[in-house]
Amino acid sequence: MNQGDTILQFQNVSRLYHQGGETIRALDGVDLTLRRGEFVAIAGPSGSGKTTLLNVSVGLDQPTEGKVWVGGQDLTGMSAPELAQLRLNKVGFIFQSYNLVPVLSAEENAELILLLRGVPAAERKRTVHQVLKEVGLEGLEHRRPSELSGGQQQRVAVARAIVAEPALVLADEPTANLDSKTAFALIDLMEKLNQEHDTTFLFSTHDPRVMKRAKRIIYLLDGRVEKDVSSP
Repeated sequence: MNQGDTILQFQNVSRLYHQGGETIRALDGVDLTLRRGEFVAIAGPSGSGKTTLLNVSVGLDQPTEGKVWVGGQDLTGMSAPELAQLRLNKVGFIFQSYNLVPVLSAEENAELILLLRGVPAAERKRTVHQVLKEVGLEGLEHRRPSELSGGQQQRVAVARAIVAEPALVLADEPTANLDSKTAFALIDLMEKLNQEHDTTFLFSTHDPRVMKRAKRIIYLLDGRVEKDVSSP
């Protein structure tokens, strides 16, 4: 299969759960291709399969049927350590609950991925300072999450997601806990990173502010792709 600049590909992917004697199709025969530099929103009502799609994208959850490729690598049959290595090297994550380590500073939270990759200390510091500056946190490097606002914490989470220049960034409802002003600032930031670094963003959202800025919206309903709409 010639992947070219394909970052993520689903081929007839289904994810079934068994609950109380009932079978639930969280994903149902999804075909999907994302290319480098896309800025894509997954939209749909609660229970439509948005979070499951993100989880299956990087092996946090396994498809019951079908295949998934990330950066040309087939996730089928990968071991847990192999999947962890793929996520470490190719994917960044932004969570609505930030998922920062409370006892670490902004700088220390942002450098975790580089630390896990074995990047030397001097290079880590240099890279992290540059990225924190880029996300508007210069001067706040040594503050812990409890000393930062919600918007600032989310910016640390963005810095951590992009510091190692992943090919793909996944964001699960990234503006859900933010006020309008902070949400717009975060969308501006993600759009800037997408344009300047050619990073592919895939984010689930209910937020019309985010959907309006997406270059492509994939609408899910009952685990199926109902519509796939690109901006002109």
